[in-house]
Amino acid sequence: MTKIRPKISDQQRRAMLVRRHLLTPPARATSVEQVAETLVGLHATEPATVFLSVAARMNGATPQVVERALYEERSLVRMLCMRRTVFVVPKELAPVVEASAARAVAARERAALAKVLADQLGRDTRWLADVESAVAAALEGLGEADATQIADAVPLLKEQITISPGKPYETRPRISNKVLTVMAAEGRIRRSRPQGSWTSAKFRWTLAEPHPQLPAEQARAELARRYLAAFGPVTLDDLKWWTGWNLTHARTALARTGAFEVGLEGTTGYVLPDDPVLDPNGRDDTGLAVNLLPTLDPTAMGWRDRDWYLEPSHVPELFDRNGNICPTVWAGGRIIGGWRQRDDGTIVTELLTPRAERRVHTAIAAEADRLTEFLGDVRVRPHVRTPLMDRLNA
Repeated sequence: MTKIRPKISDQQRRAMLVRRHLLTPPARATSVEQVAETLVGLHATEPATVFLSVAARMNGATPQVVERALYEERSLVRMLCMRRTVFVVPKELAPVVEASAARAVAARERAALAKVLADQLGRDTRWLADVESAVAAALEGLGEADATQIADAVPLLKEQITISPGKPYETRPRISNKVLTVMAAEGRIRRSRPQGSWTSAKFRWTLAEPHPQLPAEQARAELARRYLAAFGPVTLDDLKWWTGWNLTHARTALARTGAFEVGLEGTTGYVLPDDPVLDPNGRDDTGLAVNLLPTLDPTAMGWRDRDWYLEPSHVPELFDRNGNICPTVWAGGRIIGGWRQRDDGTIVTELLTPRAERRVHTAIAAEADRLTEFLGDVRVRPHVRTPLMDRLNA
């Protein structure tokens, strides 16, 4: 007999989001690792996002606690993976992410680099392999080093290529960053502690710890299962977009999870067989959740179809041309505005949803105070530029 699940309303989805993503005070995590595991991974294109995503969801979070997990205990791994995006994932999940997403990204990065080297410098794959071996040897001796130090040890990395030739924005960078990116995507090296504060993107590099190699199909099924557990119910389009897979891989992985269809408002979604779908008559603490989430937070970027938690008319205010979302204000599992830190450290907000209840304003002020304490003297400068961000910076 086919198991029948009730239709899941948008309100129920928002209640599930709030609870699953640790967005109410009772649900907050007690460790950095718990946050990363709960959300599958933390967006790390902007280094500060990792820290601020944890701060929003963990009691007692400090920058030092996050740094300890990243650079001392190494319980989290920074990887170029889904959608060619940098994520921080739990160490035990790294083999799954590598086989299901990072491996394909690395292959494309290597092919692109090989073509540029051949076309512009006349270098072949053997030459590139020799350079990479020299990089690995240099890091074995140095322990960790930034790109400049590695290039000093391996002078061939100082050769230049032309990016966007003939364009007004043409540049001639060294090949060092391209080579290091490929080696990192393949899991041979990894980003270590940055230069400067925890908001810096100028990372040092070190040799990566080897991990088990998994079959790609098996890994895709496991990653899909993790994604559904954290973000379900989701649509097939959500899964395809979030992972960066093609449609065949997304469908196959979804089928291997045993997920089945549920009715969403206006579309069809999927949940895992053991998913504790919210009882329509059960507890709903959505209204207790007010959050200040950072640029590219994994919750904001967790679904391709966002109408159930984001008013479509607000998209131009919150997203840049590349589809990146700015820091957001949430209430009841819905995005209602944005926030920014000014030069004096003040957290300022603008709500796009008028007539918010007084308790929402009170909760926003409390979250701003909590975030200000976490940031201390550090100033966060999001790279995502949107009309709302420009107004808040005025």
